[in-house]
Amino acid sequence: MTCRQQHERGAAPQSKIPVTILGATGVVGQRFLRRLANHPWFEVQHLAASDRSAGKAYSHACQWHLGGEPWAGFGDKPVQPCTPEAAFAPVVFSALDTGPAKEIEPLFAQAGAMVFSNASAFRMEPDVPLLIPELNAAHLRLIEAQQRRRGWPGAIITNPNCTTVMLASALAPLHRSFGLQAVLATSMQAISGAGYPGVAAMDIVGNVIPFIRNEEPKVETESNKILGSLLEHENGPGLTPAPFKVSATCTRVPVLEGHTLSVSVKLARPASLQEVRQAFEAFVPDTAGYGLPSAPARFLVLTDAEDRPQPRRDVEEDEGMRIHVGRLRSCSILDWKFVVLGHNTERGAAGASVLNAELALAQGVLR
Repeated sequence: MTCRQQHERGAAPQSKIPVTILGATGVVGQRFLRRLANHPWFEVQHLAASDRSAGKAYSHACQWHLGGEPWAGFGDKPVQPCTPEAAFAPVVFSALDTGPAKEIEPLFAQAGAMVFSNASAFRMEPDVPLLIPELNAAHLRLIEAQQRRRGWPGAIITNPNCTTVMLASALAPLHRSFGLQAVLATSMQAISGAGYPGVAAMDIVGNVIPFIRNEEPKVETESNKILGSLLEHENGPGLTPAPFKVSATCTRVPVLEGHTLSVSVKLARPASLQEVRQAFEAFVPDTAGYGLPSAPARFLVLTDAEDRPQPRRDVEEDEGMRIHVGRLRSCSILDWKFVVLGHNTERGAAGASVLNAELALAQGVLR
């Protein structure tokens, strides 16, 4: 069996692959570290952060905000600057904010690293994969066009906005089965999505804030790229976005973890309730059979309970990597409506990027 055939079956690499975490001191960076501390395929080689933190021990550079072992056992590890010269590894996980990501991530790709980014800086670039591995694993082929166009030996691979992950995951079974014409979505987003310390208690406790800066344009465009069609062009593979329209209202609510969306959809062709249920229940993720360590045992679960899903009761299932759909019913204006829930800082952030890297290894993109 060749190395590539082993990867395609989800076999573990012969030795762990060294990785770097950019923005390691922030909350998403900490979640990366906690997920990667005992990962079977990857090992943490560098923790990198701003000049303010570089040179310090990790325990002195950041306040640990997560449960489990403080600093994930890496408290004594020195923090490096966010440069390839100081912190290169063949695999890089980026928890950088958009501004720094725009400058720093290309430097690592130019140096030959595969950069798995949680930032929005490059998500909508036509040659950058915007991945949810269960939905569009084939889009990794955009790396070919990216490397040809930009002259990089490495590449940048992104995961979506933390709200888009939940929306696109719920739309995918319907789009594959019936096509979509229109989507109306209202999000109820956890305060952890605002980072740490996030929203002031005096603003969020007992309140709903009906505006999140720059959020709605992401939710209204990213699903179309994720669910778009991969086509061959003269200069390599390219994407044609899915044609449906999305209208989103994004709100912040006093929930710690878990983004919930209320969604109504207009299908491209009529479908009965039983057919819509079947589309959700029979959906086979693209990752089936790969054996990816971070893939949930059940990617998408449709519940009949009239009061589920709920963040406090459901969001931690499958280590926060499961998508929950419930309250499926007819819509008197569009066709169907439902509620979808997912873990915003795991399924929508660190866990998403780690799963992307596992997919790249399984498909032979990483050697």
